[in-house]
Amino acid sequence: MSHHSTLGRAAIAAVAGGSLVLLAACGSGGTQPAAAEGAAAATGSSNKTIVFSPLALKIPAMKGLSEGVTAYGKSKGYEVLVQDPDLNPQKQVTDLQSVIESGRAAGAWVIAVQPSSLKQLVTDAQAKKVPLILNGVPADYGMAGLEPLVSFSTIDYAAQGKALGEELGNCVNEKLGGKASVLFTESGPGTAGKAELEGAAKTALAATAPNAKIVATVVVKDRQGMQTDTGAVLQGNPDITAVMGQNDEGALGALGAFAAAGKELPCVTEAGGNDEVLAAVKSGKIYAVVALQFAQDMVQSFDTLTAMIADPTKTGVQLTVPQKVIKAGM
Repeated sequence: MSHHSTLGRAAIAAVAGGSLVLLAACGSGGTQPAAAEGAAAATGSSNKTIVFSPLALKIPAMKGLSEGVTAYGKSKGYEVLVQDPDLNPQKQVTDLQSVIESGRAAGAWVIAVQPSSLKQLVTDAQAKKVPLILNGVPADYGMAGLEPLVSFSTIDYAAQGKALGEELGNCVNEKLGGKASVLFTESGPGTAGKAELEGAAKTALAATAPNAKIVATVVVKDRQGMQTDTGAVLQGNPDITAVMGQNDEGALGALGAFAAAGKELPCVTEAGGNDEVLAAVKSGKIYAVVALQFAQDMVQSFDTLTAMIADPTKTGVQLTVPQKVIKAGM
């Protein structure tokens, strides 16, 4: 998995929801947050420091995730040192090298800007017995399989797509008597998991509602672009009654286009789940959303990292980000 493109798709901002501690981000040589200093003082040991290196703190979802990691780490007695690669893979490597080589880090959680750039760093960290948890799978980092001191977290795109297709089929069967003309939205080229998710979604839709036919396809760029493109599609396909929204932008853009055209859109599903989307699910405008549960992933990732710190001899594990289908009334 590449979290880089997944974050926009999956609305990691859900992690930032709730009353998480505000974090003043710091680089490898920056000033540490007061909360982190307190945690370090309480433990009295430098080996209670975990480094968190997200994509960039200018991404709201990443800033929110860093706040969650910091707060959760403090609750477990760890200092969390947050770095800011600012979407620069070389800066990410350099900053991580600094804390690993100095012995500052007991372990590191890295959402890699470019996994291939971290291959040597992974080897160096293993040599120094510094555990890592990384986004993706071993092959992304030149590894043949799971090894001690390194664990991974990925998204099951096929399962996500299957749920999307099934729920759209369920809506067509429930609301439209099993028949529908469907607008299918696609992610842009290069988006993580594109082939797996979209292939599984189409297969599941066909299996669940065989008489739901995809009559048009658009590529989601952003919400306004989706609204404009959907409006154009509706001129040639006025009978469309179902939309595979792909992500928040796709679903909300489609709803906007139907509203502007004065048409109802009975069936929409998507993979995302920002606050506006969840409100639309609650009101019935969106039938279902397949939401990745990044708060749960944060907990399992952090706990996996601390377990490797406690026992560096154990082989790392492959985690999967939990996901949940959310519908009205759930």
